[in-house]
Amino acid sequence: MAYEIPVTQARAELADLINRVVYGGERVVVTRHGKPLVALVSAADLERLDALDQPEEEQVISSVSRVHEAAPASGERRRFGIAAEHRGHDRS
Repeated sequence: MAYEIPVTQARAELADLINRVVYGGERVVVTRHGKPLVALVSAADLERLDALDQPEEEQVISSVSRVHEAAPASGERRRFGIAAEHRGHDRS
């Protein structure tokens, strides 16, 4: 549920509203004449909304790109030893 506030009051309380969104996890809807005008949401919420707007193919490509960028965990290096770290890409 979003917290609604008139635009005139939101102007005076902007810093507090930002804190409510960032630290309290709230969503704030700013209204004019009782009708929703804009919403203040966290950056994480905005990313989720943007992801919904992307075509499904772009979402998969984006996910694969993020997985590819991840570095191997140090636990894997210990588990597989030096051979795994020094094995070349050429398996001929």
